[in-house]
Amino acid sequence: MTQKRLWLLGLGLSLSLHPMLAQQKTTAAKTKPKTVIVPAKATAGGARLVEKVTRKGSELVIPYEKYVLPNGLTVVVTEDHSDPLVHVDVTYHVGSAREQIGKSGFAHFFEHMMFQGSDHVADEQHFKLVTAAGGTLNGSTNRDRTNYYETVPANQLETALWLEADRMGFLLDAVTQQKFEVQRSTVKNERGQNYDNRPYGLAGENVSKALYPYGHPYSWMTIGYLEDLDRSNVDDLKNFFLRWYGPNNATLTVGGDVKPADVVRLAEKYFGPINRGPAVQNMKLPAPKLASDRYVSYQDNIRFPMLQLVFPSVPQNHPDEVALDALAEIIGSGRNSLLYKNLVKNQKAVLAQAYNQTTELAGQFTITARSFPGKGLDSTEVLVRKSLAEFERTGVSDDALARFKASREADLVNSLSSVSGKVSQLAANQTFTGNPNRLPIDVQQLGSLTKADVQRVYNQYIKGKHAVILSVVPKNAPTLVAHADNYQVSKDGYQAPKDEYAGLTYVKAKDTFDRGTQPKAGTNPVVQVPAVWQDQFENKLRIMGTRNAEIPTVTMLLTIRGGHRLEQNDRDKAGIAALTAAMLNEGSQKYTSEQFSAALDKLGSAIQVSAGNENTTVYVQTLTKNLPATMALLQERLLHPRFDQADFDRLKKQTLEGIANQVTQPVVIADNTYSRLLYGGLDIMSTPVSGTSASVRSITLDDVKKFYQQNYAPNVSYLTVVGDVDQKTAEAQMGFLKGWLQQGVNLPASPKTQQPDKTRIYFVNKDGAAQSEIRVGYLALPYDATGDYYRAYLANYILGGAFNSRINLNLREDKGYTYGARSGYSGSRFVGPFTASAGVRADATAASVKEFMKEIENYRNGITDEELQFLQASVGQSDALRYETGQQKAAFLARLLEYDLDKNYVQQQSTILKNLTKEDVKTSAQKYLPADHMYIVVVGDKKYLPEVQQLGYEVVELDADGNRLTPAVAAAPAAAAEPAPAPVETKKSKRKAKTEDGKKIKVKEKAGEAK
Repeated sequence: MTQKRLWLLGLGLSLSLHPMLAQQKTTAAKTKPKTVIVPAKATAGGARLVEKVTRKGSELVIPYEKYVLPNGLTVVVTEDHSDPLVHVDVTYHVGSAREQIGKSGFAHFFEHMMFQGSDHVADEQHFKLVTAAGGTLNGSTNRDRTNYYETVPANQLETALWLEADRMGFLLDAVTQQKFEVQRSTVKNERGQNYDNRPYGLAGENVSKALYPYGHPYSWMTIGYLEDLDRSNVDDLKNFFLRWYGPNNATLTVGGDVKPADVVRLAEKYFGPINRGPAVQNMKLPAPKLASDRYVSYQDNIRFPMLQLVFPSVPQNHPDEVALDALAEIIGSGRNSLLYKNLVKNQKAVLAQAYNQTTELAGQFTITARSFPGKGLDSTEVLVRKSLAEFERTGVSDDALARFKASREADLVNSLSSVSGKVSQLAANQTFTGNPNRLPIDVQQLGSLTKADVQRVYNQYIKGKHAVILSVVPKNAPTLVAHADNYQVSKDGYQAPKDEYAGLTYVKAKDTFDRGTQPKAGTNPVVQVPAVWQDQFENKLRIMGTRNAEIPTVTMLLTIRGGHRLEQNDRDKAGIAALTAAMLNEGSQKYTSEQFSAALDKLGSAIQVSAGNENTTVYVQTLTKNLPATMALLQERLLHPRFDQADFDRLKKQTLEGIANQVTQPVVIADNTYSRLLYGGLDIMSTPVSGTSASVRSITLDDVKKFYQQNYAPNVSYLTVVGDVDQKTAEAQMGFLKGWLQQGVNLPASPKTQQPDKTRIYFVNKDGAAQSEIRVGYLALPYDATGDYYRAYLANYILGGAFNSRINLNLREDKGYTYGARSGYSGSRFVGPFTASAGVRADATAASVKEFMKEIENYRNGITDEELQFLQASVGQSDALRYETGQQKAAFLARLLEYDLDKNYVQQQSTILKNLTKEDVKTSAQKYLPADHMYIVVVGDKKYLPEVQQLGYEVVELDADGNRLTPAVAAAPAAAAEPAPAPVETKKSKRKAKTEDGKKIKVKEKAGEAK
């Protein structure tokens, strides 16, 4: 039995039975996690073993060994041989909280620069090398830390460590003004996409300014301000690296199929020579104090006014954190919460919830509510405050506390189902507390939590306390705010911090080996596709499963074929599949919605029904010990839905509001417009899964009942089961499904669609859009695992299927037009589209369309030998990462049943990939990339339309509903002037690889604020 299995078995025990969880609070407060301190002499490379943690008795821990190198680097290793992969994480204890007024966003900006090459890793090679090794990688920045991570096959451990060490110790000489400008533009695009162009995207920024004093490091967002990015320079970047990126301010955490001694030896080799950086002291600041409620507001392109009440709470790992989490769940999480009952259930609000967010220096207890259009937020605030007053009267019930504990227990198990999940926890705990072994502490605090604790933190942090109260209202509707603004940021009392950057010097490490030589990988690990069992009940329900005993959980996916496609024969009822699925998520004949939700929460289980284009899916997640009780609830939800009229009326109203809200979201407008063009007026796929306002208004509860009775059937369904359960036990628990009655379900064929006779641009105006959304494509192919579709997928990989693709490199890295661009095929049992897409800088709209089409057209000329090698290596070595978690395994089995695939189809794909030639890729591109017969959709500000009209394509203007606004605009003369967005200095002169027609390429993905 593996260590992974041993320690997680303990997590699966009942909260009421586990001795650690049963302790009273007073006992828990005195109990410390057990560790084994091993005072041993340093290794040959100078690493000192600080502690070794193993599972002892009933103690719940992630086993690990912790070392410290002479230069201050902390190394944490957790050994887990359950899968042939390794996760490497380097966390630097620096985030936006280390920035200064006028230099916001720099920690995140610097994260981008860490992917731009170093002394021994060429520009754009970091991502390419990891991807070619079959791995994935990324990075992220928050207020308090920045981390960089890779998941790779186990034989690539040394390469991952070599890469991370090179950018820690040898970055600055590789930094150029060109790279700096490109990444500055990329970060601006990221802000546009995730903040400025997103509904409610600036809410956090407005709250932060109002909650924290001027100059407090949390008073700005991690993404920063554009004006601050504009005033920064390369010297700022270099100083930031020198001040904060020393090994003594970092933790290297490695987990997976490794031996600690091997990891330490490699860490000593690659990280050991790097010089210690300046000392870094932990920060500690008092919680914000509000003398009165601070009302602030702003106008946004939204439909639903939003109210937020934000109370100062506690930092992460504070003893009161878990009690505040419980309080947030009781007040505002799920169908049994007070906010749901008082605002959502009775249709006073579209959404209402509460959550407690903690970070290193402070915490925020937030209540959010979105009212219906035109409704003032003053009445919403009244309802929220009445809900708080109700909590004061009713307090915490035994049932509510039990639900919270069970749900949190399940969260602990599920968050540790992957090596990356365990490594992430070890890394964060070491970074912020110096103790990776916090899992036993978390368990103790959860087990000892009492009703009195929850009541106490309410009285201490919420009752009678002042808050920042933010109103976000639709543009031109300022009167909907909860209260007139009464707060402005003041600089009174602000003192500029000391200069952290004086006298910094760059001293490179001195090596005794050739760091410029990339390590050779070991033998590729042998990856076994999960061994499966399968069966079919007499009612034609097909079942497939695999035993996965690593953690005590079970994951199930029940797929009912049909979904949105079933509406083909009755398009006047479009949206009924989604509405039916939503109704199944409410109550059953035995339970109301609230009772059903409570029953699930007590088990820490999930049963979620959702409708997609071609299937309705029932997702089930449970601890193994709770499988029988969860199956009883599944029987209720699937076979005995309640279909309550009040639930239906509420869901129908929410659906109609959601449809009306789509016009505020450029991404949704672009997707809907693109679908209408692809599928035409006769195919149900031209209509969103949610339906239209007209179709949803026509749906009645009787329609939903009829749809359920006629289309939910075992003979069009299949079930996959993955987890700590064998076939006999699983089938015994699912015996109720044998009584599920067959139906004569008619699965309609797709109507014949007309392909575009030529490439046109369809433009939809979105006034003031910070970015333009672009879609390019046509209906291409149905899915197949080993035929033309799979070969087209491989052919597209270099064009836009990986972050290291021509499209992404051109539009993001070379031009700085976008935060990310991609392309791919999405066929199923039905013909699906080839689509290239991106959200791009508004002033680069026309230029981006031009580059998309240029890349597609040039790709038909073929790829290089180097690109073919990258494709084969990247796709071919990725198997080690495909089957790690229960959800991954369940999805793999579902694909086998969905398409009646042979279990060895993965080996067949491997053979196709191995034998792939450049000519194969060229043939596929020429056949399935008809650049002259595609739809181009652009959703953006109309002021850029004249530039789009100069591209040489016919241009058609549409409204958000797809109606033509003007006659088609004929293509402009070929000699028309090329649009010229504000330039970003590029790196084209550095390109090494060229295609057969001389086109320069490059490949890479970047890490952003939240990757």
